Amino acid sequence: MTKLLANRIALVTGASRGIGYATAIALAKAGAHIVAVARTQGGLEELDDEIRKDGGSATLVPLNLTDSDGIARLGAGLHERYGKLDILVGNAGVLGPSSPVGHIELKTFNDVMAVNVSANFQLIRCMEPLLKQSDAGRAVFITSGAANKATAYVSPYAASKAALETLARAWAQETANTKLRVNLFNPGPVRTRMRATLMPGEDPATLETPEQVAEFIVPMCAPDWTETGKFYDYKSRSLMSFRSPA
Repeated sequence: MTKLLANRIALVTGASRGIGYATAIALAKAGAHIVAVARTQGGLEELDDEIRKDGGSATLVPLNLTDSDGIARLGAGLHERYGKLDILVGNAGVLGPSSPVGHIELKTFNDVMAVNVSANFQLIRCMEPLLKQSDAGRAVFITSGAANKATAYVSPYAASKAALETLARAWAQETANTKLRVNLFNPGPVRTRMRATLMPGEDPATLETPEQVAEFIVPMCAPDWTETGKFYDYKSRSLMSFRSPA
């Protein structure tokens, strides 16, 4: 039986743990070859072991996404090896400080924006030509409800996700008449290390797992997914369109 994503190349950032790890495994089970990007070599090797257990395959790329030249080299390497990219999952992100806006150092703010926004901008620049070589290029960026709630005490994170959403939506409009589809995915509260850092008193057993979330990301990466410029809200299990403020 042919798998949903057989013979497709999927790049997943932040793939060494959490939602990125679970999504990489889910995509591999669906037949995709995974290009797994993360800072931690050990986490990537664990991912590779899990993917191989199910007969899947992966290319491991230890890379700090603040290395914009490294992202460009990755794009060049994918072009040389495959000539295309079918799936981009922009998952990597950092929470940053939990502090009032006025107490946050400029460097700290810039560090959050570098990973959550600028790295995704560079991924778009370097991967767009490859995604357009696919017969059905798909890009999904992981966002957060903090973007529209403007959540107090995590302003760099909230601002970065709001910027990411606007960046992805603009890209979706620019590519609307191509085969490329660009969307956002909001997982909501999930049992991850980032969530535990933000809410240390919360019982993780009350939260859904990254594996449960990943099952809803996979269909957005498939060739038969046709929506673009949309926002999937996992908590409500609904695909939403963006609307201008009333």
